Parts: sequence; C-alpha cells; structure tokens
Amino acid sequence: MLLAYRLVKLIETHSEGLAGALQQKIDNSERCAAYRKLPREELTTVVGEMYSHMGRWLLGNSESELAARYTAIGERRAQQAVPLSQVIWTIALVKENLWDYVKTSDQLGSPVEIFGELEMLQLLEQFFDRAMYYAAAGYERARGAQDAGIRDAGTQR
Repeated sequence: MLLAYRLVKLIETHSEGLAGALQQKIDNSERCAAYRKLPREELTTVVGEMYSHMGRWLLGNSESELAARYTAIGERRAQQAVPLSQVIWTIALVKENLWDYVKTSDQLGSPVEIFGELEMLQLLEQFFDRAMYYAAAGYERARGAQDAGIRDAGTQR
C-alpha cells in the first residue's frame, strides 16, 4: 500500500507536466486528429484535474461520481464531433502517458522487480486499450457504411 500511496502522490505532484506531455502525444498522434480542432486548454485542464486528483479518484470517489464525470466528457466529445475511437484512444494515451512517467521516474526508489511487474501490467493494459480502440474504429466504419447505404437507398426511390 505504501508504493500505491507514493505513486499517487508522485502523479498528483507532477500533474501539470503530465498534462503537457499528454498534449504533445495527442498532437503527434493521427489517432487523435479530431482533438487538434478543440481548444488546447480544455484537454489540458480536464487531464490535469484528473491527474492532480488521482488519489481521490482511486480511493475516495464512488463509481457514480466516475460515471457522471466521464459520461459528461463523452457527451461533450460527441457534441464536438470527436469520433468514439479517438475518445477511447485518448483515454488510452492518458494511461500510457502516466505509465511512461512512472517507469522513468527516479523518485520512487523502488527495486527493479516492482518495475518488472508494472511493465507486465502495462503491457496487458495496452493490449486491451488497443482492442477497444480498434473495435470502436471498426464499429464506426461499419456504421459509416450502413449510413451510406441508407442514404443511397433513399436517393434511389
């Protein structure tokens, strides 16, 4: 539990830098192209708040609070016409960004075995993140084809 507490404090203390690093990853990712059309400060603020309150999210908030927060974010992204796959990919990048920081931080002073375990957990999480992204992209592609078929059928009448 001590390691978990130190990790949370490390994340919260460096939330601003983490948010800035994430913004660079989003700027460089074609899988987040729609986010480049949004106000830069909006994403930085949302992510910075998430990182700076990590302890509260992990240890104190209920699932209903989490559901309310991320449902609102999902609704906002839909209103901004950000494709679902990009929303999912950005959430995965938030997590990857965090893992990258934790793995390179020298402030934990933890043994190598802990990082080996963290790396294995990260690989598992990356697999599922990518699976979610590609499933959402396939869903969007199929919906786009369906919508095109419906429009084509409507014009043939």
